[in-house]
Amino acid sequence: MNDFRLLCLTTTLMCASCSVGPNFKLPEVLMPSKWKNGGSASTADIPVPGEWWKLFGSAELNRLEERAMANNQELRGALARVETARALVGVQQADWFPQLDMRDAMQYERLSQSAFGANLPAGVTLPKLQRRRYQNLLELGWEIDFWGRVRRNVEASKASQFATMETLSARRLTLAAEVARLYFLTHSLDRQMDVVMSTQTWREEALKLQESRFKGGLANEMDVARAKTELELARNDLAALERQRGNAENALAVICGEIPSNFHVAKSSALPRPPKVPGGMPSTLLQRRPDIRAAEQKMREANAKIGASQASFYPAFAINGTGGLESIGTMHFYDQRSRVMTIGPSMTLPFFQGGRLKANLKAARASYDDTLASYRQAILVALQEVEDSMIDAKAYAKQAASLDAAISAAQETQRLAELRYQKGLASYFEVVDANRTVLNAKLLAAQVEGQRLFTTVAMLKALGGGWQ
Repeated sequence: MNDFRLLCLTTTLMCASCSVGPNFKLPEVLMPSKWKNGGSASTADIPVPGEWWKLFGSAELNRLEERAMANNQELRGALARVETARALVGVQQADWFPQLDMRDAMQYERLSQSAFGANLPAGVTLPKLQRRRYQNLLELGWEIDFWGRVRRNVEASKASQFATMETLSARRLTLAAEVARLYFLTHSLDRQMDVVMSTQTWREEALKLQESRFKGGLANEMDVARAKTELELARNDLAALERQRGNAENALAVICGEIPSNFHVAKSSALPRPPKVPGGMPSTLLQRRPDIRAAEQKMREANAKIGASQASFYPAFAINGTGGLESIGTMHFYDQRSRVMTIGPSMTLPFFQGGRLKANLKAARASYDDTLASYRQAILVALQEVEDSMIDAKAYAKQAASLDAAISAAQETQRLAELRYQKGLASYFEVVDANRTVLNAKLLAAQVEGQRLFTTVAMLKALGGGWQ
């Protein structure tokens, strides 16, 4: 009958249990209704594809992205952290269930003759004071989650797991963007090298011409020296570009998980035109940006920990018990008279903790405020990144158009300078200066084309990259 009442009491406590602390509510964030530069950046209210790099139409880039997703070591580390967080959820969930342990022990004891003998009547012979105690026990412990402490800890652990998963998505997005950026940087440098090599070829011919004219008495030593100077400057520019390309290729190898000495990107000066970027409304960033979703999950975790801290102020209920065999000596260890058992409910009430519980609660609330500020900051940074990429896309498009016109004008200037020089109406300095202007304009145009692609990649990353 008593056991039945105990079972009923336990069931009632479990059914009536609740979770103290605040339930999570996503804070309100004022979002703009539209992008400030959305029209000029040609964004549309359509979803970003998950494999957004395929918008560029490069089979080589697609292969590099696949290699990076499969072999990048930092990404593998992030995957391991997700598995760790998932396992820790199981650690917290274990507190929901009874904990059963087995304990085997053998202890040597010696009782105090003066202490034990003082409690015996006069003339009674003392028992054996040296003995061995043997135990074979099952120990049961089960905390009844009356105030929701376990539930809040499980909730916090799950939120931590989801935050780690979103951080993994953010890492994938950053990795994909970096692969694309380095890939386009490599080929942008290839285009710049083509420009410099073309200029170098022209300057080699110009040097030969000046040396021939000097031998014929039609040019002076200064013209020959100036032609040599311009040729060596072109060779210097080419060496610098080769160094930059090598560094970019090595960096691309590392993030693809490859050994740099075995990794090569085929040279190509062909760059794709920046694709039209699917955008969406500003509010969609809250669902698409993995870093914002990770910040939200960290808020959930901190909020749940407030509840767990509040639950520590209340009595803790548990059912504890032991059962098994215990005896002095081994002779009757397995007899029925060696059986022992204890079972029953217990309550622990924190009475004086020196301010520890209040300090823990204060720290939990401050931690939540920290995650709230981080969440709002993540949204502001996301909005800034999108707006910046839209401004950059607009500016680089204007620069590309201006540089095309500048190249045409500079080439015409060079043609006229060469014609004037051949007729003796201008010095060779004008020809060199015109050629240098053509080179600089072409190099700038190649750099801007690369920057337009970098900006498109940055915009896709800022918009969330389509990761689910």
